[in-house]
Amino acid sequence: MEFWSARRMQFCDTDCKSALRRRICLVILSLVLWAGFSRASEPALQRFQFTHPAMGTLFSITCYAENTNQAYAATTLAFKRIDVLEDIMSDYQADSELMLLCEKPPGQPVPVSADLFVVLQRAQKVSEISGGAFDVTVGPYVRLWRFARKKKVLPMETELRAAAPAVGFRKLRLDKQARTVTLLVPNMRLDLGGIAKGFAADEALEVLKGRGVNRALVAASGDIAIGEPPPGKKGWTVGISSIDAHDNETTTNVMLANAGISTSGDTEQFIEIGGRRYSHIIDPTTGLGLTNRIQATVIARDATTTDAMATTVCVLGPKRGIAAIEKTPHAAALILTKDDVRHETLISPRFRQFLPKTTETPIQPEP
Repeated sequence: MEFWSARRMQFCDTDCKSALRRRICLVILSLVLWAGFSRASEPALQRFQFTHPAMGTLFSITCYAENTNQAYAATTLAFKRIDVLEDIMSDYQADSELMLLCEKPPGQPVPVSADLFVVLQRAQKVSEISGGAFDVTVGPYVRLWRFARKKKVLPMETELRAAAPAVGFRKLRLDKQARTVTLLVPNMRLDLGGIAKGFAADEALEVLKGRGVNRALVAASGDIAIGEPPPGKKGWTVGISSIDAHDNETTTNVMLANAGISTSGDTEQFIEIGGRRYSHIIDPTTGLGLTNRIQATVIARDATTTDAMATTVCVLGPKRGIAAIEKTPHAAALILTKDDVRHETLISPRFRQFLPKTTETPIQPEP
């Protein structure tokens, strides 16, 4: 049995060295031929795009697959997964698992599905990091604010005071061992609008990967889950829009692979009441829509995180928002603010690594 060591190679005679060189050359040649054959044998991938309405928005899947059949089969299953999650987490469907949970008596542990438990668990972690700036128990305020937006009048102070005792993330108890959820006070109503779309995008991407479609991007309005890059590219180029609603220009582009990105703000969804602009994003401390002009784009390992953290940063504001981002592993943020005098841009320390030098046409997440 041969044992090639550095010591033995050092003492080989000329014939031995020549034989060794020939053997090394043959190995290298074999590797080159194998690599060329592997590249030639890889099937050419085609680009496909499909859309599907769900969760009050339009989900879009852009992917690369070997053929139409593979792309259609994979995306069909991905959209079915999104529909299942909508039936679990919708606060518009009276018979969704989330709404049925809210109908249970306070103090009663309720067994829930794995999907709902995971989302609530992830939400509670963001609530802890943000000191309650992100809060899925804000549902009573959200309900008041929806009525107010339709009537174009602010909720009455008496209504807000009546809703306040049912709001607070510490009034939601999760038991991981039993996989149960307990609502601790009466009249609680959960709202997953700040995290469900990101989670659904992540889950759809996992379905695609399970069907062999790894080079894919799933977009749900301002929340995007990103897989492997397109063929021959280092990543997907995503454009971050300006804070000005009338301006279609992008503030900057980022190149991402195997990541999530979300943009949140009031660029598209806002209302003016009494000459003041209110965002659709609710501040859990006031029960009203935000009045400060702010847009946050967050990048992290998954869209569940970015969906929740983009909302969180908007509620916290730039400085406290950056602090929360720094507490979140692998997260980075670009924050845009505007008032009557100036525009400001703040970038978290980790964000700079995502700024590429590219002229590709970007995919734009909508706030």
